[in-house]
Amino acid sequence: MRSCNRVQFREVGATLRHGGVPGPAAMNAPTSRNCTPVIQAVDYVLPTGISSRAVKLSATVRGKTFTFQDVRAVMAKANEEKSGDALAGLAAQSSLERVAAKLVLSELTLADLHENPCIPYEQDAVTRLIWDELSRPVYQEVKGWTVGQLREHVLDDAVTGPDLLRLGRGLTSEMIAACAKLMGNLDLVVAARKIRVVVHANNTMGLEGRLGVRLQPNHPSDSIEGILASIKEGVSFGCGDAVIGVNPVTDDVGTCKAILEATHRFITDWRLPTQNCCLAHVTTQMKALEQGAKLHLMFQSLCGTEKGLKAFGVTIPMLFEAWDMTRKLGQATGPNVMYFETGQGSALSADAHHGVDQLTCEARNYGIARRFQPFMLNTVVGFIGPEYLYDARQIIRAGLEDHFMGKLHGISMGCDTCYTNHADADQNDLENLEVLLSAAGCNFFMGLPMGDDVMLNYQSSSFHDDAGLRQLLSLRPAPEFEAWLEEVGLMKNGKLTSRAGDPSFFGD
Repeated sequence: MRSCNRVQFREVGATLRHGGVPGPAAMNAPTSRNCTPVIQAVDYVLPTGISSRAVKLSATVRGKTFTFQDVRAVMAKANEEKSGDALAGLAAQSSLERVAAKLVLSELTLADLHENPCIPYEQDAVTRLIWDELSRPVYQEVKGWTVGQLREHVLDDAVTGPDLLRLGRGLTSEMIAACAKLMGNLDLVVAARKIRVVVHANNTMGLEGRLGVRLQPNHPSDSIEGILASIKEGVSFGCGDAVIGVNPVTDDVGTCKAILEATHRFITDWRLPTQNCCLAHVTTQMKALEQGAKLHLMFQSLCGTEKGLKAFGVTIPMLFEAWDMTRKLGQATGPNVMYFETGQGSALSADAHHGVDQLTCEARNYGIARRFQPFMLNTVVGFIGPEYLYDARQIIRAGLEDHFMGKLHGISMGCDTCYTNHADADQNDLENLEVLLSAAGCNFFMGLPMGDDVMLNYQSSSFHDDAGLRQLLSLRPAPEFEAWLEEVGLMKNGKLTSRAGDPSFFGD
């Protein structure tokens, strides 16, 4: 079992003294007369619409007492450093304050978080969806746990992936976010590694020992010829088993239909066991589907608040309508037909965060997504820019947080390991994150020609990266896709052949 004290409280050399039943790490942790923090209860009147239960909102670290306004402030200041939280005026002002917030958070019970949502139930449709879908029997079993005890349970070697998937059904997104805030990077890898989320559309994603790739053949003018050229190169590297997904430049029904028809034709002609998707707005795809477009997966970007969803032109009823339509009119043979993208900072960028930190808003995205049993969801971890994740350290941290939180929500989780050209990061940093996430059991990455998206103008993982990760870590494509690669001679015994990487394999 990994120790919560050793990793997350080392910032100031503090150790945690549990107020309730001490966990094993706490009982064995060394203490220091000069730096043992003490959690203190304070009188506090909660805002209208929030529980009147008194909660502990103060901690003393190295002789300095920090008192926080409310649970929402504790959640924000317990975050690892993020430029977006600083931009929003929510971040801890010092490492001491951050550790004090973590200490207070570790002693809050799951019931405290349930009764003090960051955005009240009556004010936000996302909060209502998350609460209404909560497994009440599971929640009742664990509501008395502290967040620190939740963290220890998640990392306990005796607790299995299926155990965690059951537990996640009884946790709100804010409980899962709180747990992540108390975890180090290696904790996030270890915990996520336990959880396998297996889904099926036209093929199967999420199995142990497999790493999928979304082939992303974007083109700056939506040229079908150019898109197909990138598809041929990517598939020749063994990419595309997660989905062949195109971001259109022009979001209209005609363009959407043309992209879907071209990708579907390629998949059909080559008997390729995969899915297609055009990442237009959900309403554009619905209109294309109504007009007979050959669509496998329905896509939409998410935001973790009702206000943020409206800024994206989306409502929760609209997502239900799209989900129902795709199951009835879409071409996928399996039950999982939705594809979502998210990313820390999206709510703040839409001025729709309600004073909630960006990690917690991101967790709420997964609370939305799990209701729709998606085939795939990826955080676009560095895409929004350095205003929200300033440098490689913050991008890597966010990628690991998002992946863990998504999996504990029961979601088939991938990651676009990416950065924009004005961020303090480079390709080496992305490769570091790719290796960490592969070790954590990530379901899929992106695959782009040379890792450079010439349409969206950002850097991500390349066809070569994906092939290299599979070879290095003995990972393979989705089983149906691997069988096809073996059949056509692009792979043999789980390894790419000399014919791989040559798009002329598919002809003109």
